[in-house]
Amino acid sequence: MTRIEADWLRDPALQTILACLSAGGEEARVVGGAIRNTLMGRPITDVDVATTTLPAETIARVEAAGLKAVPTGVEHGTVTVVASGRPFEVTTLRRDVETDGRHAKVLFGRDWAEDAARRDFSINALYCDADGEILDLVGGLADIESGTLRFIGDAGQRIEEDYLRILRFFRFFAWYGRGRPDGDGLRAASRLKEGLDRLSSERVWAELRKLLGAPDPARALLWMRQAGVLSRVLPESEKWGIDAIHGLVETEALYGWSPDPIRRLEAIVPPDAARLREMAGRLRLSNTDRDRLIAWAMSEAPPGESDAAFRARLYLGDRTALADRLALALSAERTAAAGDPDRLPQVALLAARFEAAAGFEPPAFPLSGHDLAAAGVAPGPEIGRTLDRLKRAYAESGFVLGREALLNLV
Repeated sequence: MTRIEADWLRDPALQTILACLSAGGEEARVVGGAIRNTLMGRPITDVDVATTTLPAETIARVEAAGLKAVPTGVEHGTVTVVASGRPFEVTTLRRDVETDGRHAKVLFGRDWAEDAARRDFSINALYCDADGEILDLVGGLADIESGTLRFIGDAGQRIEEDYLRILRFFRFFAWYGRGRPDGDGLRAASRLKEGLDRLSSERVWAELRKLLGAPDPARALLWMRQAGVLSRVLPESEKWGIDAIHGLVETEALYGWSPDPIRRLEAIVPPDAARLREMAGRLRLSNTDRDRLIAWAMSEAPPGESDAAFRARLYLGDRTALADRLALALSAERTAAAGDPDRLPQVALLAARFEAAAGFEPPAFPLSGHDLAAAGVAPGPEIGRTLDRLKRAYAESGFVLGREALLNLV
């Protein structure tokens, strides 16, 4: 018998839900990620519950206990229970009766083994009761111990039920797997990769973004490329390659940067504004992410740039794009310097400039358009051009030129 101890399990709100759904011959257990992450020492975000009660009975019982029930997916057996201001997804045990590669028609049941068998990976199919006793019907505990990400049952069948599981296979491997991916899963993902074309762009990007946010996605991306999956969903990476990812992850760790999925995406796609605009449209990226990618593609960080020119670029340009460009240049230079110590001064320069860009707060410019008009500059476009020229001079001076000095330049 394996039992877990965790603060979230002792939460009175969760205990109330489990108690009211386990009365009168019914059963309710926590399922999935909360158990997996607790056993692996990872943070807990959501706590989900599986129950033998049908959705209507779930609603009746939790409302009788004074909790709020929201029928968020009753056709699939899911009710969101709000307790102490926190949501808990409660789902009736199920088995699939029909699948179409993305959605399933289900029948509700009372068999925990059937419910476990319909899930994707063994590490996601662990249950525990209110006392923390774990029910493992598919070998998930052993796979957590060995760092194995394994489909439950036949990998090909699991994928054909829902082609999104191909991307989830690599995403969960990036977060939880060790060594090589499971061979059966890898071969099935490669063989069935054309099914990815049936997925919505939003779901594809959501999975890619989560994968790129893993502590180190490099191995997962390597195996995605080997299986032909990466070029299927991100053809922009095909000729550009993913070699820069490893150096970027190492650089992030060295300097204490948080994982940044968009910057990591920039590391594996070409800095081509037109292609990135097309990619952003295909994957339905947000306007913010799209604009960041395009600005990065159009930005520059010349290796021999003077301090004055760098300050001007920092002051007048897109600082996020410049920071992205410097971060990638720094990680590439660090990789190159591993075999060439003569490049270490350039590493130090790029590191200093990245820190300057990341923490830059632009000082207020001492002049306005009214000041220039009063100084005799002709109204209209000439004021704008003069302001741009003076701002560049102000930045190149190290932001020390004052109002009178700038007016003298007019």
